[in-house]
Amino acid sequence: MKKIAIFASGSGSNAENIIRYFKGSGSVEVSLILTNNPSAGVIERGKRLDVPVVVFSRNNFSQSDAVVRLLQNNGTDWVILAGFLWLVPENLIRAFPGRIINIHPALLPEYGGKGMWGHHVHEAVVRNGESRSGITIHYVNEHYDEGEIIFQAQCEVLPTDTADAVAQKVHELEYRHFPEVIETEILKS
Repeated sequence: MKKIAIFASGSGSNAENIIRYFKGSGSVEVSLILTNNPSAGVIERGKRLDVPVVVFSRNNFSQSDAVVRLLQNNGTDWVILAGFLWLVPENLIRAFPGRIINIHPALLPEYGGKGMWGHHVHEAVVRNGESRSGITIHYVNEHYDEGEIIFQAQCEVLPTDTADAVAQKVHELEYRHFPEVIETEILKS
């Protein structure tokens, strides 16, 4: 049984979708949720779904090995970023080489990097008159959104679409593809 830990900073809808996908799986288990946001919705989702949740500080994340030790003590095999907004520090990348996966709400390399998350991405896509958007699932390295791309899926952006409409289309792609791509990557390792 492979154990995954999910990092999330916000509402946790992707985290919940992943947890439900692997519930009862004989091969993958979501064993822990970590968040940097003490008021994140993912905390309540974790409690409701019986997955332990840990809130950590920036210091514990990037200035010490506290988070890495927590993951190792938990027996974590893979780290999944599902709406997590901080840059992953090198010590965590070294502890889980090739075993940290992120999802980004755009077709990288476009609309990636620091400050390009959530609604900021969708607003930029609409503002620039793009005809398509989508998701990118990628491995994590020491730079925002620059790790090796595993999978992309796209959706059409209509001239009449608002940022909210694009967000809805992108969320549908996330919910449909993210758990399956995680499972494929874990099982082939």
